[in-house]
Amino acid sequence: MLFNSIDFAVFLPLVFALYWAFGGERRQLQNVLIVIASYVFYGWWDPRFLALIAFSTLVDYGIGLALGKRANPKERKYLLWTSIVVNLGLLGFFKYYNFFIANFTEAFSFLGKEIQPNTLHIILPVGISFYTFQTLSYTIDVYRQRLGPTKDFIAFAAFVSFFPQLVAGPIERASHLLPQFQTRREFKYQKSVDGLRQILWGLFKKIVIADNCAQFANTIFEHHTEHSGSTLFLGAIFFAFQIYGDFSGYSDIAIGTARLFGFDLMQNFATPYFSRDIAEFWRRWHISLSTWFRDYVYIPLGGSRGSKGQVLRNVLVIFLVSGFWHGANWTFLVWGGLNAAYFLPLILLKQHRKHTEVVAQGQLLPNFRECWQMGSTFLLTVVAWVFFRAASVTEALSYLKGVFSASLFSIPEIRPSFLLVLLGLFVLVEWRGREGRYAIEHLWFRYPKALRWGLYYVIAMVIFLYGGKEQEFIYFQF
Repeated sequence: MLFNSIDFAVFLPLVFALYWAFGGERRQLQNVLIVIASYVFYGWWDPRFLALIAFSTLVDYGIGLALGKRANPKERKYLLWTSIVVNLGLLGFFKYYNFFIANFTEAFSFLGKEIQPNTLHIILPVGISFYTFQTLSYTIDVYRQRLGPTKDFIAFAAFVSFFPQLVAGPIERASHLLPQFQTRREFKYQKSVDGLRQILWGLFKKIVIADNCAQFANTIFEHHTEHSGSTLFLGAIFFAFQIYGDFSGYSDIAIGTARLFGFDLMQNFATPYFSRDIAEFWRRWHISLSTWFRDYVYIPLGGSRGSKGQVLRNVLVIFLVSGFWHGANWTFLVWGGLNAAYFLPLILLKQHRKHTEVVAQGQLLPNFRECWQMGSTFLLTVVAWVFFRAASVTEALSYLKGVFSASLFSIPEIRPSFLLVLLGLFVLVEWRGREGRYAIEHLWFRYPKALRWGLYYVIAMVIFLYGGKEQEFIYFQF
């Protein structure tokens, strides 16, 4: 079920009304409703894959209980590895089986030996990369004794399947979200209004910004050999805004929807395109995944401790793993490696923690140095996005070769004026609201109530009148 569909527009108010009809005193009934609603939400796409969520839930719930009863280090480690193998095994089979088979075949062909392996017509379950990492966070934290195992199966099932963030995050930690299912929730009008406001902004980013950019980005990427360098550069810019509007828009809708039910999810994006270096960008882009890899991969490898060689190795590993997490294609590994190449000089120069505050905090405009830093960082990310978007590494290199040609300085053949104006206004609103959890959180609070509501209606009308052709959320494929 898509957030930007009529189905969800009917589903959400119905679940919301039933949920609060139970009242805060009947927490267990609310949790049961969330589990049922979440399974309906996920099963709307393909009910066959509900068994995978149920299986992951049962396995990690049982392992959590077993970890709570055992003190023997070897037994505890065995249980932890059982969870890791089961969860990553499922993820690996559905997501990477055919990739490894195809590359295995190509390797033998290169050596002059032809083999005919069996490939499978595997459908990738939506959201499997997200909920497997979420359940893993539970067993790892219980193993580390940072979280006690829960005996409340319904609360745990609700934590694993919570529909607002089930298929594309944020990837919540068990230590943050699970306790919220085990405590009483009360309806708070202001919290719900804030949630609706964030949903509205998320829909604008998805339907108006991402979907409109997608139409032009798709056309340009699919026919990149026919366009000038300036048009290709514009296409890469459109994709950069497409993926940001699409994914951060989804996160806004998810976080806002969770707030309607009394839950607080972690912020997943913090205006990443206003970053002054690539380290800041990765602290602000897909925060839930970046921090997951930091806590469960980077730090166990040694983090920033040890020799420079070890630190550089850890950074390279984390970016390559992050790239491979996104998909079974060499383009994602190159994308991860390229970001690592951007990041490594900052590590060597010990500049990776230089920009931890919001740019131009408390100021109306950035200074020249900040403009240069933001512009250069944005351009580096745009180059990396070409590999992320391209169907193959060869296509990405061909695309970039076309960008960096003499025709880069020509007038683009495709220049949708209205979309460029929309993007300009969008950037201004994001800039003005960069210190909030989302762009319009506090933007208009100084205005009278009538004017604020008028602006909300304007955003809603723009969504209905200028929304692009409906596109599936990009991160559903991951």
